[in-house]
Amino acid sequence: MIRHPLIVLAALPLLLAACDGGGDPVQQAMRETATANQATTVTSGEVSGPHGGDHGTTGNQAFAASEAEMHRLMAAASGETVDQAYIAKMIAHHQGAVAMAEVALRDSRDSEVRRMAQAVIDAQTREIAEMQAWRPAAAP
Repeated sequence: MIRHPLIVLAALPLLLAACDGGGDPVQQAMRETATANQATTVTSGEVSGPHGGDHGTTGNQAFAASEAEMHRLMAAASGETVDQAYIAKMIAHHQGAVAMAEVALRDSRDSEVRRMAQAVIDAQTREIAEMQAWRPAAAP
């Protein structure tokens, strides 16, 4: 439960700026949205999230299948080394992000959300291909 959501909203652009990926379109879209949302007034003293709120909402239900599949794939992904396991799990994670973005493209009517969802699909698909092409460095 977040007791001071306005502080969280105010800090979000700073956190996103600290994670700047050097022109990454997903990061840029997130920064722009966070900045736009800073002006939003939260009237309740609580914010719904993973530890509270209604998880049965229509919005949450739209993503339930893609989230469950992402978590299943991430748990099943493995590798003999930390590097191999990381790549396998991140591919599954990025595939989950693409699946959720596809839900947003399919169901959202907000042009900004649709733009961000397309940016996620483009960036994550590119990164999946990069990770799939990765091969461990040869041992010396």
